[in-house]
Order: sequence, then structure tokens, then C-alpha cells
Amino acid sequence: MVNPVAAPKRGKKRWIFAALALLLAGFIWYRHAGPGPGTHKPGPQAVGVAKAVSGAMPVVLDELGTVTPTATITVLPQLSGYLTQVAFTEGQNVTKGQFLAEIDPRPYQIQLEQYQAALAKDTAALGQAKSDLARYQILARQDSISAQQVTDQSFLVAQDTAATKSDQANIDQARLNLAYCHITSPVAGKVGLRLVDPGNYVTPGSSTGIAVVTTMSPTTVIFSVAQADLAPVLVRLGQGATLPAIAYASDDTTRLEKGVLTAVDNQMDTATGMVKLRAKFANTDDTLFPNEFVNIHLLVNTLQNATLVPSQAVQTGAPGTYVYAVNADDTVRVQPVTTGPSDGTNTVITKGITPGEVVVTDGVDRLSGGAKVSVAAPAAAP
Repeated sequence: MVNPVAAPKRGKKRWIFAALALLLAGFIWYRHAGPGPGTHKPGPQAVGVAKAVSGAMPVVLDELGTVTPTATITVLPQLSGYLTQVAFTEGQNVTKGQFLAEIDPRPYQIQLEQYQAALAKDTAALGQAKSDLARYQILARQDSISAQQVTDQSFLVAQDTAATKSDQANIDQARLNLAYCHITSPVAGKVGLRLVDPGNYVTPGSSTGIAVVTTMSPTTVIFSVAQADLAPVLVRLGQGATLPAIAYASDDTTRLEKGVLTAVDNQMDTATGMVKLRAKFANTDDTLFPNEFVNIHLLVNTLQNATLVPSQAVQTGAPGTYVYAVNADDTVRVQPVTTGPSDGTNTVITKGITPGEVVVTDGVDRLSGGAKVSVAAPAAAP
């Protein structure tokens, strides 16, 4: 007699065994008829390369500077009086000694005439005293006058002489005041906006002044360099070298003017670790404007026979600074390097790569050590 419960169990087991058999048959078919294990192996990676070359590399410091005129003069009145005339135009280029403004000279002219009159009076008194002294000396030799009277007359001559010298000093001061009424430019340059209008009463104590004159040509740029960059500059200056400095606009691409380094400050700023330098520029066309911010490219030195590779070939990561060097069998290796100066296009390699070796410049983000690459004809570094 068949057990009605056991029959379904045996049927279920048969279905399970059949499914397992089908899975096994499919696996065996895949192993023999499916794609082989080497079918999905990736091919060589296409990369751009360049050849390391030997060449010259300029060592340039790129710093932010400020155009600083050689002289910025606030024209101040030297005496008090009413400003009667302003003879300059705002923004005008002026020469040294050019007339700018005038203070009413009449009070000082009157004072000069008073001093001249006093000098004339004292000169006449001195002449009379000298004449009396000569007569007294003759009488003294004849024993007709006392020696004391002769001595007193000598003192009177000395007093009158001193009075004439004082009068002459007053005259000189009055003439100087008259000259101060005629205000001139102390330097050649460009005069700024008028700071006081005619008719105002000005005094020497005014800090505002009448105008500001700024030298435009030549001019200088003051910029700062870090402590680590100062030593090469001092070495080159100690060798008597002339270091060129080129000023660029704020975009750091528009070239404005070429000059030379002229001075290094005598102390370092302890708060920033920077030291100030001054470069001089001819500025004949007024390209550099006072207090303008500019970028200074200071050529410190030029390395000769340096190993150069394109800057994009230099990578930074776990090994430090490295490049992907291409081997003879078209595989790449991770080559640690020591870098030197860079001009943005090329970078100096001081250790790790020699001229003639090929390095990867494009496609480095998809590489790893030992990877196979497809290399076009390498281009030399520019």
C-alpha cells in the first residue's frame, strides 16, 4: 500500500535534483563554450609623453609690489598771508622751480623797505662814529683828550657796526620772505588736485598744503620676498650682478615696464618673515601709476644645463613627488624625483630623471606602476 504523504516528498526531491543538474550543465557549457579568461584583459593605455631635455631655466621670484615714487612732496606755505594766485592746472606735469602759487607779497615788501631804512640810518651813525674815533685818536696823541673818551668812542663804533649787521640780516630775511611768497615746485613731476583756493589765508602750520607734487619718471616699486628667497638675491648682488625686474599688471600677464633691483632693506619684518626690496623703472610713458599694485618678476639667476620636463608630468602623491617614466618595453614605472625651479611650462628635475628619458604628460590619472601604455613619438620639452 502506497503512503500518500511520502509520494509528494519524493516528487519534490526529483525536481530539486533536476534543477541542480541543469545548473551544473549550464556551468560546464559556460566553461567550455563561453568567453575565455583572457578576453576581458584591458589593452595598452594611450598616453601623451615628452622627452626630458637639458636646457636653461630662469630662477624668477614672483612678488606683489606697490609703485612708490622717488619723491612725493606736499607743497606747504613758508609764511602766513592771503593766497592771491594759483598758477598750475590740476594733473599738470611741472618742472623743478616752476611757479605754482603766490601769497600776497605787499606786507613783506613794506617790511623789507623798513629794514632798508633802518640800515641806512645805522650806516650813517656808524660813519659818524668812525669819523669821531679818528679825530679822538689824533687828539689823544697830542694829549688833548683823555684815553677813556677814545675807548668809549671805540665801543660806540663797534655797537653801530653790529647794528648795521643786524639790519642787513633783517633785510635778508625780508627778501627770503618775498621769495617764499612766490611758491615754486620743489621737484619735477605731476601736480595733483588743488588743495586750497585763491583768497584763503594760509599759514606755515597748515598740514594740508597747497598741492602735492609726485615724481613720475623715474619711479620705483617696493615689494617683499620671503626669508628663504632672500639668500640667493644677496649672493647675486654680492657678485655685482644686475638683477632685472619686470612689472606686470594685476592680471600678471600684461607687461608694463622693465627695471632693475636697486636696494634691499636693512632688516626683516619679524611678524611676516619678509624683507622689502626696491626696483627702479624709467617709466618714461607714465605706465606705472603711484600707489598702484603690480606684480614683479625678479630674475635672480639662470640655471644652465638643467634637466627639464613638462610641468604636467610632475605628480604628487603617496611616493612624494614623482613622474611616470616610460620603459623600453612600453611599460611605466613610478619614478620619485626631486624638483627645482619651474617657469609654469617646464620644471627642473635635480634628481631621479636624466635628459633623454621619456615621461608621461597626459593620461597619468589612469596609470599605475607596471601598466602597459601606447606611446606616440615623444616630443622634446619646449
